[in-house]
Amino acid sequence: MQLVSTLTCPTCGHAATETMPTDACQLFYDCKGCGARLKPKAGDCCVFCSYGSVPCPPVQANGKSCGEAACCGG
Repeated sequence: MQLVSTLTCPTCGHAATETMPTDACQLFYDCKGCGARLKPKAGDCCVFCSYGSVPCPPVQANGKSCGEAACCGG
């Protein structure tokens, strides 16, 4: 299981490497480049599934796509 993902801001393109929480989905992330608040795209459970290089730990553990994993209440 990978716990580090690189989030890329869709507004300014800034990339930041972050450690993902293993016990919850992260619903918001403030871009360190432009300050935009990132929220999950429709059908995704968290910002890592929407903007990260690696999906969140619950999705990785289930081996399914975000919409099918039913993780984090999704």
